[in-house]
Amino acid sequence: MSQFIFKSNLRTVLMVIVALGLLGGCRSTLAEPLIYVDLSQREPLPPVAAAEVVPLRLAVAAIISPQGTAESYGDLAAYLGEKLDRPVELIQRRTYAQANELIKQGQVDLAFVCTSAYVASHKEFGMELLVAPQIDGHYVYYSMLIVSAASPAKSMADLRGQVFAFTDPMSHTGRVYPTYLVQQLGTTPEDFFRRTFFTYSHDKAIEAVAQGIADGAAVDSMVLKYAFTRHPELKQQLKVIHQSQPFGIPPVVVPPNLSPRLKTELRQILLEMPNDATGRQILDNLGLDRFVLLDDRAYDSVRMIVQLVETKP
Repeated sequence: MSQFIFKSNLRTVLMVIVALGLLGGCRSTLAEPLIYVDLSQREPLPPVAAAEVVPLRLAVAAIISPQGTAESYGDLAAYLGEKLDRPVELIQRRTYAQANELIKQGQVDLAFVCTSAYVASHKEFGMELLVAPQIDGHYVYYSMLIVSAASPAKSMADLRGQVFAFTDPMSHTGRVYPTYLVQQLGTTPEDFFRRTFFTYSHDKAIEAVAQGIADGAAVDSMVLKYAFTRHPELKQQLKVIHQSQPFGIPPVVVPPNLSPRLKTELRQILLEMPNDATGRQILDNLGLDRFVLLDDRAYDSVRMIVQLVETKP
């Protein structure tokens, strides 16, 4: 009997302890202050950062001077940016070799280059012809040998012992072709001229002859025409004493690893420029009719002259 009473009392004590514990826990919870949340004062989530847009990189070889390049091609860069819905960065380099190196390294997406630079780089690393400009209905240009209007010279032979301005070491019209003319006289530029120097742009070579710094120079026919249009007084200061055979016009090129989709987009935009007023105005400012598709064989005459110059002893 006493054992039963003990167990009964123990059960009662345990129940009381549990009840007191639960009651204490409830009191503790109820004692904590309530937190009021006003959902009407919510702040919007911060916007998700847009993915960084990589600019299209457009390189223009210094066929004219960098100042002229920025003025002439800036509107074209802006036009491409609007059509592609992405920024376009205009990149300029002092020499053709520097511009070609950017293309070789994949650091530019689109470039305007000299014909000899294209021929050399197409062979070296697969530089690709995208489109070519058309000027006055033609896809060719010439090397123009110029002297002062007062000069008695009538041909390259008459410039023996004179000072000659080359444009760029890689320029076809400004260095390769005049070197070819000198070689046809049985000599070399080093022996033929009293002194030579590089201007690294065609307009600077034109300026050098006009100012009497050089007795002669060979320049891109397109740049000469552009210079005569912008500065009519040059027509009275200079004269052309020789015009070369026609050569494939300086092309618009892309690196070989450019994505096919972007390549197609760029080609389409350039080909369709005459179809809208802004595009036509930019073409007019650049002195171009339009951009056209051109076969690589158009540059075979350039390759022939380059080969003759390089193999001449």
